[in-house]
Formats: sequence, C-alpha cells, structure tokens
Amino acid sequence: MRPDVTSDAASLRRADGVVLPGVGAFADCSANLRAKGLDDAVVSAIEAGRPYLGLCLGLQLLFEESDEHGPTRGLGLLRGRVERFPECSPDGSRLRVPHIGWNDVRFEGSHPMLEKLPREDQFYFVHSYRVVPKDPGVSVGVTDYGGAFTAAVATERMFAVQFHPEKSQGAGKRLLDAYAAWVVACRG
Repeated sequence: MRPDVTSDAASLRRADGVVLPGVGAFADCSANLRAKGLDDAVVSAIEAGRPYLGLCLGLQLLFEESDEHGPTRGLGLLRGRVERFPECSPDGSRLRVPHIGWNDVRFEGSHPMLEKLPREDQFYFVHSYRVVPKDPGVSVGVTDYGGAFTAAVATERMFAVQFHPEKSQGAGKRLLDAYAAWVVACRG
C-alpha cells in the first residue's frame, strides 16, 4: 500500500482507502472540503466501499453538525452532533478544556479494525469538542473525561477516532497497521 497525500477530488475517488486527519476548526475544514469538492469525493469513496479512517476532526466531520464557531454542517454520514466539553464534570469539579493527554480507550463491538486491536489501550488526545451520536450503536470506543464519551465510531466502511494515533506511540502504530490490513483485505 502506497500512501498519497492529495487535495484532488478525482484522486480521492480512485483511492483504495481514505484517511481524513485533522487538527483545526470544524467550520474552516468543512468549508475547505466543500470548496475543493472533497466532501463529495469522500462520500463517494465510502459509498463505493473504500475503507475510511477518520482522525480527530476526521471523526467529527462525519456527523451532521458541530456547534464550534456557530452551527456548521458536517458530511452527515452519521446522525448526531459535535459539541464542546462542558465546563464542569458531573461531580461539579472544573473540567480542563481542551482535553489534552493520555487516556484509556475501551473498545467494544465488532469491526475488522477491532480484530487487530486490544480491547483497551491508551491513546493521546487533544480536543475541545466531542461527538454525540444519535445512534449509540456506531460507538465502538469509549473514554472517560468528565464522564464517558465516544472516542471511536465504526460502520461497515468507516472507522474514526477522536484521538491522535500519530502521537500515540505503539498503540497508534497498531491502529494504523490495522487500517492498512483492512484496506488490503478490502481490495481482495
């Protein structure tokens, strides 16, 4: 498998798999994807059966809407929204936002990516917003920070995480290796 970094919609549609990473603002990224036609290219690739891996903002963009910098439309591939962490945890203690650092992720459910990962591992997070899926069945990874939140989602052709595998040392490498194996398996 040869990675190719591109902002060309036609190249994206031909790719064996799509990784959408992201650090930044939801509204800016969403606008840039739309301006370059990459929003439709991502959706087309997924609908054509190509494995999708979303990282951080690449997870959040799958949902219908984010309230970061005012309501902004996402790709709408998953029902739900993206919202800022609350100022306080359920016990009333102040919650530091952004959430930065190492946290356990508990994986559950069935997906080709999960076959290659331990059921619990530590990953590195940097984010102020979290996804709130309307369908709890898409959540396959949970982390506790001011209460439990969805850290990973999956469907047949999508797997997306809130954390940063590229900063997560061995655990992140295992996740990226699992994605590469999934892409190869889907190519047949």
